[in-house]
Parts: sequence; structure tokens; C-alpha cells
Amino acid sequence: MRLLLAVLMMVVLAPVASASPEAAPTAKCEFIPTPDNPAARPVQPPSAVVPARGTVKVTIVTNYGVVGANLDRANAPCGVENFAHLARSWFYTMSQCWRLTDTTRLGVLQCGDIYRAEEGGPGYRFADEVTGKETYSRGTIAYGNQGPGTNGSEFFIVHSFANIAPNYTVMGHVTYGMDTLDRIVKAGIVPQPDGLLDGAPKKPVRILHVLAH
Repeated sequence: MRLLLAVLMMVVLAPVASASPEAAPTAKCEFIPTPDNPAARPVQPPSAVVPARGTVKVTIVTNYGVVGANLDRANAPCGVENFAHLARSWFYTMSQCWRLTDTTRLGVLQCGDIYRAEEGGPGYRFADEVTGKETYSRGTIAYGNQGPGTNGSEFFIVHSFANIAPNYTVMGHVTYGMDTLDRIVKAGIVPQPDGLLDGAPKKPVRILHVLAH
């Protein structure tokens, strides 16, 4: 009887093996220095190993109003991590959106360049994260580039539509504040010699700060 009780106690008190938690998925990114195009503001590249699941919520505060968005790590892990990293490094703080388009093909606000349109990046570049099936509907936030594998800090927000090739990494979509974009568009674009509505906003569009959380 005593032996039976001892065995039962051993069974009851024996530690229960718990299942190991499933490791969160990650992605490897290569942030390649661009010495011919150094960083416009002091910033280090993000980590080479980044989360590949979850959402980053961002709040873009402009002189026209606030834009909120959800960025999808699963769709563009390197791009989303980079954007969040630049935001947390204050890279976008007190910067300007240099380009606004409102044509039958393209309706976007382009931001993220420090000096002028397509000039003034973070001093590194990284690869595209595209499948060839990307579409760019109203509210889409995507990276701008100057060719394959040249992503950096430049991004655009679609205020109407963008009938463009699927060559631009989609980070996520606006969740609130599209009326801010509408006000920017309504304020107009600096007239171009050819009459095309593609140039600097008539009233400067400034990013006061970007929060990423």
C-alpha cells in the first residue's frame, strides 16, 4: 500500500512537459550601403533579421492633418521594418512631400525624400518585395523607387488610383485620414510647362512627425 501511494505521489507531482512556443516567423533583409548617395540625415540601417508577421500602426502628422495606416509585415517584412525604423529614428520628422500627381494614370502624394523629389535618402537601399500581382487602389501606401532594388526612404500614398506596373512594394493601407489627402489635392499643384498635373504641391506639404507603434 505504501509503495502504491509513493508511486501515485510521484505521478501527481511529476513536472508536466509544456509544449515549446512556436517561434515567430522572421525574414532576412539586406540593407546595402549607397556611398554615392549618403544618408541625408544621420540614421543606421535596420536589423538584418526582422519580424515577418503582425501589423505596425503608423500615424503621419502633416500640416494638413493626420493620416493613420496599418502596415503589413507579412506582405513586406523588410519594407515595413525599414519604415518603422526610419520613423522611430525621426528621419521623416520635419520633412517635405515634394511631388503630387493628379492625372488620369496616377494620383499620388510622394514623400520621404529629404532634399527634393527622388533625392535625399537614408544612405542604403534594399530589394523589392513584390509578386507581380500588386494593385494600387486609393489609400495604398507603397515604396517609390528609381529602378529594381532601390528602395530607401521614398514612399507614396495613393489619393485616387495608380494605374502603374506592379513594381512597387506595398507596405499597407490608410485606415483614417484620407480627407487629409483630399485637402492636399484640392489645394492644387504647381503648374507645369506641359500642363501636366505632376509636380510640387502649390501649398507645401510638410510631415511634422511619424509615429510607429
